[in-house]
Amino acid sequence: MSNVYGMVNNRILELLEKGTVPWRKPWKGVSGMPCNLVSKREYHGINLFLLSAMEYNSPYWMTYRQATEKGGHVRQGEKATPVIFWKWIDRKDSNDPEADASGKIPLLRYYSVFNVEQCEGIKVPDPEEEIHIFSPVERAEEIVTYMPNRPVISYGGKSASYSPLGDSIKMPTPEQFISSEEFYSTLFHELTHSTGHVSRVGRKSVQEPSYFGSHEYSKEELVAEMGAAFLCASSGIEQKTLENSAAYISGWLSELKNDKKMLVTAAAQAQKAADYILYRKGGEESEASE
Repeated sequence: MSNVYGMVNNRILELLEKGTVPWRKPWKGVSGMPCNLVSKREYHGINLFLLSAMEYNSPYWMTYRQATEKGGHVRQGEKATPVIFWKWIDRKDSNDPEADASGKIPLLRYYSVFNVEQCEGIKVPDPEEEIHIFSPVERAEEIVTYMPNRPVISYGGKSASYSPLGDSIKMPTPEQFISSEEFYSTLFHELTHSTGHVSRVGRKSVQEPSYFGSHEYSKEELVAEMGAAFLCASSGIEQKTLENSAAYISGWLSELKNDKKMLVTAAAQAQKAADYILYRKGGEESEASE
């Protein structure tokens, strides 16, 4: 069992290191909940996180054997995604230390599955699209439009991220978000990341590679979310996004609890990033003169 737990933890860390936070996604896929193509059963629990974090538009998954039995095959070189199966089984008069008072022990296994987009020769039903009505927020649109030296923003897929190497932002489409406000909050988060590029404000936490959970990585996530909160306030939508931002910030602060100055310095960097995006000049000079 410990091997399975370790595998799950390692998989989640891999996703986080790529900038994917599977439990913080204010958008939904356009193709429904992940499910097994053969059994038609939806995945639940940790499997929902693991599969939803993958960048496939189809909700359908299957094992290598199931793909073969349906007359198709997995393309060569495709990487499987693990899913977990567990249940309680009887072991009468068990001496197993993991057995409960009734003699039941947990059976825990994992399987490797592939999305149908990784396969060939398999016919799948047309997915039902889940589209939300997107209502642009005028002030938020102005902030995005008039940001100086703005990075390239592309839409589509199932993830939101900023790439320092390509100086580009990737976002799901606006209609995939559960609300217009969450769309802008997420975009503001990524735009704040982009201010760390050497061509803008510049931050060590963006310019130099860092691993998930490190001091610099945690600091940058804190700056990005605080910057997003500032920009949401400037747009007049903070009341609908602040609670989620506060929960996210709280999570990163727990990683930085030994750094007493972190919140103050992160807030200052976030303000500097927000001022850049809002094209405010002379902010530092005016503060210094007061």
